[in-house]
Amino acid sequence: MKIGINAQLLSFRANYRQAGVSKYIHALIEQYAAIDRANQYTVWVPPAPRPPDYARAANIRFVAARLPTERPQIRIPWEQTVLPFASARLDVLHCPVNIRPLLAFCPTVVTIHDLIYLVYPEKYLPAKRRYLTATTGWSVRHASRVIAVSESTKRDIVRLLHVPADKITVVYNGVDERFRPIADQQAIAAFKRKHNLPARFILYLGTIEPRKNIGLLLRAFAQLRQQPDFADLRLVVGGAKGWLYDDTFRQAGLGEGDIVFPGYLADDELPLWYNSASVFVYPSLYEGFGLPVAEALACGAPVIAANTSSLPEVVGDAGILIAPDDVVGLAEAAARILHDDAYAAHLRAAAAIQGARFSWRTAAEQTLQVYAAAARHGKH
Repeated sequence: MKIGINAQLLSFRANYRQAGVSKYIHALIEQYAAIDRANQYTVWVPPAPRPPDYARAANIRFVAARLPTERPQIRIPWEQTVLPFASARLDVLHCPVNIRPLLAFCPTVVTIHDLIYLVYPEKYLPAKRRYLTATTGWSVRHASRVIAVSESTKRDIVRLLHVPADKITVVYNGVDERFRPIADQQAIAAFKRKHNLPARFILYLGTIEPRKNIGLLLRAFAQLRQQPDFADLRLVVGGAKGWLYDDTFRQAGLGEGDIVFPGYLADDELPLWYNSASVFVYPSLYEGFGLPVAEALACGAPVIAANTSSLPEVVGDAGILIAPDDVVGLAEAAARILHDDAYAAHLRAAAAIQGARFSWRTAAEQTLQVYAAAARHGKH
């Protein structure tokens, strides 16, 4: 097949754009370069994505935009005017983030990562919400095939966008193989010294935005710090600023130095962050998949997550699930892990097994099957 990928959201910059969907695009291309020699790929990227080693694969051609498509006001018109004609001779075009061109001359596959803009519209920037509302439903209804990153997301697509279930394939995100338990305690101790981390800390990692529900974690942490046993405990809220984050920083300001915002965490250090944490907490109101949770599990971190959307699928029986408004439940769950070494060890072992289930190679192989089905659909 001749396959095209709209990779305009591929980013290697140290900000929130390198999370989530950029990791998804990067991981798929990396896997195609490693496992696929039968198909030819054309990948449209922004002007300076600095693609890594997979750019050397003989069957992958990168086409850099001549316009600054990192800016939405440029990217959106480009996707609707340039991309349709550039992809006209392909067997299939993969649009990996919600939107396909209104005009398409080949079969299309659209990936839906979440429908937060419909489920929690008040948590989204109004302009972005209006754009997604106007385009996503049309895109999935007119795509040849749709990929959902979880069963929860698939149910939302059927319920909210009225797409037949048999048109949607669930392909879970993967976890890079470097996310594994680290046995070298000296390496972890050195990492903690480098970042001035205490012996015990709770870690959150993700974009700082309203739907991540960080306020619940801040309130639960405040309860924990009132207990004498946790006088040394710190909370690390890692990740880049997304949008509507002022309330989070205002609320955290009451922590008097017990709460640390290190900002964007370097990708190559993420396994050490997960391995160093006493507890990983992800209280998000809604996730299409929840990649940081899967990465934390794969590193063997004891995980506490909200019992909403896709998170129970990702966590399984390997962590603790709490209601997204249960401050007391979150504080008690964290306290149990911090107090009970045997229980923490049990969670770490279960987490590593659960996290190993999520493979980018498997995701790429299943996505290629969707491409083939879309290409066959286009020939009827």
